[in-house]
Amino acid sequence: MAKVVSTLFISADGVAEIDPDWHFPYFDDNMGRAVTEDYDTSDVLLIGRETYDSFAGAWPGREAEGGDDAPFAKQLGDMRKVVVSRQPLEFSWRNSELVQGDLVDAVAALKADAGIKGILIPGSISVVQQLLAAGLVDELRLLVHPVAARKGRKLFDEGDRPYHLRVTATEAYPTGVIRVIYAPADAPGQAGYDDAKEQLATGS
Repeated sequence: MAKVVSTLFISADGVAEIDPDWHFPYFDDNMGRAVTEDYDTSDVLLIGRETYDSFAGAWPGREAEGGDDAPFAKQLGDMRKVVVSRQPLEFSWRNSELVQGDLVDAVAALKADAGIKGILIPGSISVVQQLLAAGLVDELRLLVHPVAARKGRKLFDEGDRPYHLRVTATEAYPTGVIRVIYAPADAPGQAGYDDAKEQLATGS
């Protein structure tokens, strides 16, 4: 079964709607390597309309220019891109298609497709939120910037229940950025103050 991976740049206070003013000063070779690793896990991009418009407005041109970005731009162009949009789209970027039917059903079908290695969701906050709620995200790969953005859309919206996560990997960069990879986890058992106090007393 294909793994669904969400990759996001995020501030220390949980804002995933990036502002270039707080994002780009922290971008270095370490972050570039992490991003490359994320894209190498997958052969399908699942992206929202805004992310698609941003990518399609930049990467085909960079591929055509043949500069330093051209190999990565070609990699993006060659990948299958499934776009989530409420409106019909006319695609100018190769290997692009509109998600068919209900998002949750469509992603469940992609996960079950034996011909797909992995599904990567770069950005696309609303798509990630819907799939988190449906239990379809296998990994959250967050590059946490050492800044409190204080404005912008956050990754985790309000809901009736928490999302429990376990850390599968961490890495700290000289810039102060921390890469954290989370996977879904079962909720811990019930505990209260007395249980915590007992743990402190026993040193366990």
